Amino acid sequence: MSDTGTNDVGAERAKSAADPAGFAPRERFAAGAQYIDGGLRAGTSDRDHAVVDPATGEEIHTYRLASTADVDAAVASARAAFPGWAGATPGERSDALHRFAAVLGDRAEEFAQAESLQCGKPLKLSREFDVPGSVDNAAFFAGAARHLAGQSAGEYSGDHTSYVRREPIGVVGSIAPWNYPLQMAAWKVLPAVAAGNTIVLKPAELTPFTSLLFAEAATEAGIPDGVLNIVTGAGRDAGEHLVGHPDVAMTSFTGSTAVGKRVAEIATATVKRLHLELGGKAPFVVFDDADLEAAVHGAVAGALINTGQDCTAATRAYVQRPLYDAFVAGVADLMATVRVGDPFDPDTDLGPLISHAHRDRVAGFVDRARGHARVVTGGEAPKSPGAYYLPTLIADAAQDSEIVQSEIFGPVLVVLPFDSDDEGVRLANDTPYGLAASAWTRDVFRANRATRDIQAGCVWINDHIPILSEMPHGGYKASGYGKDMSAYSFEEYTQIKHVMYDNTAVAKKDWHRTVFGDR
Repeated sequence: MSDTGTNDVGAERAKSAADPAGFAPRERFAAGAQYIDGGLRAGTSDRDHAVVDPATGEEIHTYRLASTADVDAAVASARAAFPGWAGATPGERSDALHRFAAVLGDRAEEFAQAESLQCGKPLKLSREFDVPGSVDNAAFFAGAARHLAGQSAGEYSGDHTSYVRREPIGVVGSIAPWNYPLQMAAWKVLPAVAAGNTIVLKPAELTPFTSLLFAEAATEAGIPDGVLNIVTGAGRDAGEHLVGHPDVAMTSFTGSTAVGKRVAEIATATVKRLHLELGGKAPFVVFDDADLEAAVHGAVAGALINTGQDCTAATRAYVQRPLYDAFVAGVADLMATVRVGDPFDPDTDLGPLISHAHRDRVAGFVDRARGHARVVTGGEAPKSPGAYYLPTLIADAAQDSEIVQSEIFGPVLVVLPFDSDDEGVRLANDTPYGLAASAWTRDVFRANRATRDIQAGCVWINDHIPILSEMPHGGYKASGYGKDMSAYSFEEYTQIKHVMYDNTAVAKKDWHRTVFGDR
């Protein structure tokens, strides 16, 4: 299917060099889509869920959803495994995670095939981004497990020696989204278990495959049964029960801000540690001295990665007026070259959205914007049984309009002009979100000002999207709080204990007189 496409993805797939039939989910998960205490099992609810290939609209697997009883079993398994895993030495946990990274690397192609099949993302994205990034995360946390440092010991009061212990929290209940199932499993699981916690992960019902494979790989690597459990169930049933479970000490959630508020409400009732990575509406600020070609390429890549289903995707381009018209024209021309098609075709650049319902949601945003903004290119779904939507550029929208302020989560970029540098930064900050942003300039002072004044957890200069295992990822404002990846993530998954030793061996301490008077 081309960008004006009328061809059938199924027909193209039959000719594709990469055969998705190499991964057969019905056979692979015949035992069920729950992974509890070291093995696959079927859910025990009264509801089935069909996983649909978003590129063809065809059902590729049906499984029984988790019940609250399944969540209870997974939490019990994690709780039973916690003392042993928390008591393992950092070196022992590190060795297990190094083996885990090796298993993930050995099975890289299986993970890539499964990720593209369930998500509809181009196989080249799964192979070159999702899978290598997850393997690298595992390798990073294998090393980081040995560096859970506290404050150095010292005699801060003069009569006592104090030091700080960093200890695991307990059972972590995590909920991951459907846009990057494998990477989100890695981001949730790896820092938690590296720090000595055990975990129950609930992936999205739409995309369970790679989370289940991830848990299998952990077992293959020798990580003890119960350290990592997967429950695949509906959010209102399995998800809410997991968040509210009295034996779950911490909740980590990635998803929309609206659902994040509900998660926070439930977690607060049991005074849980809470980590939230929520929505985004990343600004892409182009100053008038920027390299125009670089900015155009960066905007198209940053807006369309993973079909725009990325909370850090470039969604709002603010371009200083001298470059505005050329930027709009350049982005429109480059978007027209993007190849939309079968995710398993090596020539495909852009796959489908996750579902037809989500495609219709994205289309609704664009259709409502037509009355007050200009659709420069795209703005329609091609003729296909899949959930495709063409790369779309919208210009001349109002700053307070829905298309500018709300998270669309699709291949849609909105571009607006600005005049002064102050206005560009002000507009960049003018949403409830603050997850990521980028600024494009050759001027070091402008760049420094942008990194200082733009309210976002990550600000790129002259690039947009790259992430690193060594660097933290997390937001400001309504984009949540807490960090994924990097050593900073241990702040989420550990608790700090102050230990104090008396050094005097004196029975009667000077401070006792505040209780015993002058005796």
